[in-house]
Amino acid sequence: QVQLVESGGGLVQPGGSLRLSCAASGFTLDGYNIGWFRQAPGKEREKVSCLSDSDGSTYYVDSVKGRFTISRDNAKNTMYLQMDIMKPEDTGVYYCAADVICIPGIQVMGGGDYWGQGTQVTVSS
Repeated sequence: QVQLVESGGGLVQPGGSLRLSCAASGFTLDGYNIGWFRQAPGKEREKVSCLSDSDGSTYYVDSVKGRFTISRDNAKNTMYLQMDIMKPEDTGVYYCAADVICIPGIQVMGGGDYWGQGTQVTVSS
């Protein structure tokens, strides 16, 4: 069974950090572009970051540049999103995805074929 399972969400104060993990099972992340999306209350799902499998290049939406870092560990079949200097506007449900469209050189990122179930992130004092 193909699955992506996120963990690491929770409540954090503004300025704090969280690291989201997304473990794959039933398939191998190696060979796929990977990405993170989020959906704030009352808003549409938006792209956050992706990592190209072909050359390791990354894309970040402007609002998280310099604060978030996407990475992967193929040996653990897991992807990560390190979130630092968090802001209240980072609040939302975060989704990992695999086999996404990811062309950082032209700032293109699109939805994937495999999705996690989502994990809640709340930034509040």
